[in-house]
Amino acid sequence: MTAAKAKTGTPISDLKPGDTVRVWQKIEEKGKTRLQAFEGLILARKHGNEMGGTFTVRKVTSGVGVEKIFPVHSPMIDRVELVKRARVRRAKLYYIREKVAREARRQLRRSRLMTESDTTEVAEAPAEEMAASDTGTVEENK
Repeated sequence: MTAAKAKTGTPISDLKPGDTVRVWQKIEEKGKTRLQAFEGLILARKHGNEMGGTFTVRKVTSGVGVEKIFPVHSPMIDRVELVKRARVRRAKLYYIREKVAREARRQLRRSRLMTESDTTEVAEAPAEEMAASDTGTVEENK
């Protein structure tokens, strides 16, 4: 069995952690076979190019991280397209999981702070406007 090849002729053995790839896998449904793309970042390559070799691809869909482990020599992989190549300084990029989770928590914290400050300002504003509308302006009430 040979390694799957990309349409450009790049074999899977050339893929490294840090590369963004689009893996086209064959899916069988009701007797028919269709192709489905899974695009993401390669986190790890294990066991090289031998028969048990695999590569892990991670993508974020609807705010949820999804990882798939693809065998290098799988007949279910139609092709692998190299989308982007990045220079990394690690062989395994597992720290990306925590990095993304940390960023998501930071954004959630920011949105919570903004929501609390917006609600207090909105709650105070109508009270002043109502007082002004009853007896004239806010300055006359003071």
